[in-house]
Amino acid sequence: MKSARELVDEALAQVSTLSPLQAHDLLDQPGAVFVDLREGAEQRSEGRIPGAVHAPRGLLEFYVDPTSLWYQPALAPQHRLVLFCAAGWRSALAVKSLQDMGRAKVCHIGGGFTAWKAEGLAISPGRE
Repeated sequence: MKSARELVDEALAQVSTLSPLQAHDLLDQPGAVFVDLREGAEQRSEGRIPGAVHAPRGLLEFYVDPTSLWYQPALAPQHRLVLFCAAGWRSALAVKSLQDMGRAKVCHIGGGFTAWKAEGLAISPGRE
């Protein structure tokens, strides 16, 4: 049996990882959609990246699949998805999963929201 850490390490070797500053440069770019994979409680306590779409990790594949009842047009294939979670592990696995689904324009923020905050980048208050 592989450990969760082994799965994350394998994903990290196969996916595109942006630093928080590289990701920040995409924040206002047309076609770039930031996708927050964290749970609602994490958002409420820590805040959010301004403009990010919330897609909890457990529903992401359903949100990006146009044949799914839960499809979210904001996550359409023509958009470049910039995924993030708290530390970059869930988002690495999520990018790998979306690549397995055939998505090409998808990457994640290394270190996640924690690294974003550490760089002093913009944060919006969490939702209630």
